[in-house]
Amino acid sequence: MVLFDATQTRQATVRAVIAGNPNCGKTCLFNALTGANQKVGNYPGVTVERREGRVRSSALEMTVVDLPGTYSLTALSADEMVARHTMLHERPDVVIDVVDAANLERNLYLTVQLMEMEMPLVVALNMVDVAERHGLTIDVERMAAVLGLPVVPTVGNRSRGIRDLLSRSHQVARATDRMTRPVTYGHAVDDEVDALAAVVAGDSGLAGRYPARWAAVKLLEKDEEIIRDMRAVAAQPAAIEAAAAGAMQAIESHFHEPSEVVLAEARYGFVAGIIRECVTHGNVSRKSVTDAVDAVVCHRLLGPLVLGGVVYLLFVAVFKTADEWHWLFGRSPTQWMQTLFAWLGKQADGLADTSPMLHSLLADGVIGGVGGIMAFVPLIFVMFALIAALEDTGYMARVAFVLDRALKVFGLQGKSIMAMIVSGGLGGGGCAVPGVLATRVLRDREDRLVTMLIAPLMNCGAKIPVYLMLIGAFFAERQAGMMFLLWLLSWVFALLSAVVIRKFVVRGAQAPFVMELPTYHVPTLRGVLRHTWSRTWMFIRKAGTLILATSVLLWSAMYFPRANTSVIDGRITALGTRAAEPEVQAQINALQRERQSAQLRHSVAGRAGAALENVTRWAGMDWRDNIALIGGFAAKEVIVSTLGVAYAMGDTESDAGGTLSAHLRSDPGWTPLRAFALMVFVMLYAPCVTVQIITRRESGSWKWPLFSMTYTTALGLLMATLIYQVGSAFGWGV
Repeated sequence: MVLFDATQTRQATVRAVIAGNPNCGKTCLFNALTGANQKVGNYPGVTVERREGRVRSSALEMTVVDLPGTYSLTALSADEMVARHTMLHERPDVVIDVVDAANLERNLYLTVQLMEMEMPLVVALNMVDVAERHGLTIDVERMAAVLGLPVVPTVGNRSRGIRDLLSRSHQVARATDRMTRPVTYGHAVDDEVDALAAVVAGDSGLAGRYPARWAAVKLLEKDEEIIRDMRAVAAQPAAIEAAAAGAMQAIESHFHEPSEVVLAEARYGFVAGIIRECVTHGNVSRKSVTDAVDAVVCHRLLGPLVLGGVVYLLFVAVFKTADEWHWLFGRSPTQWMQTLFAWLGKQADGLADTSPMLHSLLADGVIGGVGGIMAFVPLIFVMFALIAALEDTGYMARVAFVLDRALKVFGLQGKSIMAMIVSGGLGGGGCAVPGVLATRVLRDREDRLVTMLIAPLMNCGAKIPVYLMLIGAFFAERQAGMMFLLWLLSWVFALLSAVVIRKFVVRGAQAPFVMELPTYHVPTLRGVLRHTWSRTWMFIRKAGTLILATSVLLWSAMYFPRANTSVIDGRITALGTRAAEPEVQAQINALQRERQSAQLRHSVAGRAGAALENVTRWAGMDWRDNIALIGGFAAKEVIVSTLGVAYAMGDTESDAGGTLSAHLRSDPGWTPLRAFALMVFVMLYAPCVTVQIITRRESGSWKWPLFSMTYTTALGLLMATLIYQVGSAFGWGV
């Protein structure tokens, strides 16, 4: 994107932050501004996500920080604290305030608070196309004059207005005399605010630390952080407190309302005046598309049915597009990936005789391990794309609304739904790490803890390859139906776990649920592909780093120490002279598999798996499954790769080659019942190490991740055992 003429002189780097309400299009604008030049981390000392990007051109360099979405700067939640702290203490060169043009009254409240902080502001009047469809005509020039700020109309998801927004932001950042208009609250309040501001400005400890008038307003609002800070650093805190108390008494005696209520009402009055001056309402009598759709998808009875249908159709589309339809040169994308890694495996066969250990490392550890995961990339890509499209439409918020009543019955706070959706609650593709981090929007500690402990039970993207592999092997005729069943089961187990945890482990009252339902939007291809590629690349990168490293480590544990197989080797050598005979070659193949199995059982991993078999055999799992499940503690994706290695190194009964699904399907020891029990165990048992670390950081104690690991593993083993034993007794799937 060329922002300025190449003949202009490059300016120094401008530091900008993007602020705005949730669902105002802030992230779309951030992506449009920065493109792929982004990095994600956490703010120092907190677990709130920090997204930062860079804009470069021939004349401009700008660092852009995307602040957490927040409705106000009252500093009641972690998001609000981070947003306010960033602007007060990092002092950016410019703040880009993203305002939803179709919801001005709510969005401009934050704008007024930013004006109170005397920040260098540019207002991005976003989604003006939506406002126009709602019959709103906004006089942008008049709004800029009334606010005393630059106002730039934008459509973030289509990159409209970005060039002008950057230009105006750069001008404001470099201006020495900015357009300003003081926020007024009415004569009676302004007099008290100005008098208190003079006292703050005259204190040597507070002078220059905060804008004096803003600090006075915060003291009148009884802002705990500012009061605490004032007492710590002010030279004369008693004098300031006395002045604040006098001002509050004067305001409250005049209005017969608490001073914080008076100030909030004054802000809304200020906003209402702006809207009257600048907005014209057209005669739009027809019901909006959003209202018409919400009448169905948010209906008490129809809403859950629509949600179930959406999730089922999502799974149908995933399997049809990526695995069943042969639309890519006569094969499906998944088949092409399987063919590629099968070919790579054959390339290593030449090392079998000359370098058997290197051959095993490459064929079993690297290609067999990582290849088993990479074969599912097309399925993962399609799933991520469909979920990204649903996110961009605004349907995710409706899912939260529809499920809120059910969550309350099970002892969960309404906002818990977002953490569960992020963790994979919509059907897959999520991750429990951001799911646990998403619990920061819950203000009650009890609600946060309960949600943290059940969010990992959702079907995250790491579990999906395990499901896909086993479903492909044993449920190929009803793939979408099985994925839908696993989705339902994850919710059942999560909600029932919440009831037990709330009743016996974490007690406390439930907080009310308040959430905005954004206007529906048509997803843009660019936005969907950007989100899809970002998530898919993260999956691929994980396969190339963590999964590869874990696969090699587990291969080592399965390869060493070497067993004494001299007796079997002698029998193979004796038969070698008659290898041309078909029946003799079959005997040699069987002996080779027996040798592999003996070696694997003798290895470190084999002994560990065999030790656990006394317990897990009741759930239908053998020692090779146990090896894979041990690896799953590091990352659930590793289960597929480790199974691939274990069955490649230790199969004694199957001659099947090709994919792991085909290998297991031909193994007489495997049945659909055993596969289903294993999938349920994988769904439930211990969250991965990363989730445990994040849970420790969020909860402040190791006892909660340890409890999480213990109760989920026990629950998984109990349910898998019940399924396998009851199913075996009735002859189901055997």
